[in-house]
Parts: sequence; C-alpha cells; structure tokens
Amino acid sequence: MKPNQHPYDRFYDSLEPALLSKVEEFQLFGYEEATLERLWLYLTKKKWKKPEVDVKVYELVSDILSAKAGEYMTFETVQAYRSPNWFADVNEDELKELLHPSREEK
Repeated sequence: MKPNQHPYDRFYDSLEPALLSKVEEFQLFGYEEATLERLWLYLTKKKWKKPEVDVKVYELVSDILSAKAGEYMTFETVQAYRSPNWFADVNEDELKELLHPSREEK
C-alpha cells in the first residue's frame, strides 16, 4: 500500500454509485461544492479514521448513505482553516500594494 493510501481505496470503484448518490443529495441541499473527491476525503480522513481489517462493502455503503451534510460541512470548514496561508510570505507593504487599486485603474 502507498504511504498516503487508505485501506478502503480498493473499494472505491464499487462504492462510486453510493458516493455519487450522496454527492447529488448534498448538492440538492445547497452544498454545491460537494464532489466525489471531497466526499471520499471526508470519509477516509474522518468517518473511516480507524479502518477495520475485514470490513464488508455493504458496511461502507451504509456509512456513505448515512453521512450527514452537517458533519461533512464541518469537516470541510476545518479543512479550509488548515489550508496554507497564501499571504504568509508577503509583508505588509506588499499586501497593501496587492490590495490597493493601481493608479492606472483610477
């Protein structure tokens, strides 16, 4: 298994219909940003944090279909806060320059 690979990745193709169904459900609830990849990340990083050795596919399908939009969005929010600070290496003068309209635009 690759270092960043989850033990359940081998089931992904079998689980794709359930994943797609859940993504469509989230989108119907207004969570337009929900995608298969992001839902899979939520499941592998949060819901399936401690994978079982002899897990059955039907158990994984049940986990997917019972995933709650609120829990998913909480995970997404935490992930967004953990993302890198794009302006960490920019000093205050550079930041003002970036955010201030240029003289040509006036």
